[in-house]
Amino acid sequence: MIFKATKLRDAYVVDIQPFQDERGFFARTWCENEFTEQGLDPNLAQCSVSFNRRAGTVRGLHVQLPPYADSMLVRCTQGALYDVIIDLRTDSDSYMQWVGVELTAKNRRALYVPKGFAHGFMTMEDDTEAFYMISEFFAPDSARGIRWDDKRFDIQWPGPVNVISAKDLSYPDYDAAEFTLTVAESLQA
Repeated sequence: MIFKATKLRDAYVVDIQPFQDERGFFARTWCENEFTEQGLDPNLAQCSVSFNRRAGTVRGLHVQLPPYADSMLVRCTQGALYDVIIDLRTDSDSYMQWVGVELTAKNRRALYVPKGFAHGFMTMEDDTEAFYMISEFFAPDSARGIRWDDKRFDIQWPGPVNVISAKDLSYPDYDAAEFTLTVAESLQA
């Protein structure tokens, strides 16, 4: 695997390293040893899939707080999506900054989302599927959200929103008091 640092502290784009022959190729998409060597959370508690019928579907922005803060590896297995993460760790040098990465079935790219980050995406094609590898079990009492169009972040989504859940629409704008978390706390969570 090829790990490329983003402008956000501890967040990485992960590309595969295909070994090709006449059949096609073979590539590793996750390895506990490689993640540990890179200093990334190698824990895996659950995997999830979201299927999205329409282009312009937004999911997020979601975050799970301590003591159940989670890191994720997100990959698009069908279609295309624009994946967005925001660093919410108050003492991080990239606090309140965001990055958007195009994940597609064709580019086979993944995004590593550290603990203490908000995460969401917009589908860019109909029938898009996202696959999440998650370090912690989902804990509803620790789940929070931030409004997808919060002016403080000014996220440049790739198109209009066509579908979004009532729950995601109900999230408030970012409130630092709600999400107080430091880099050290995110590593311990």
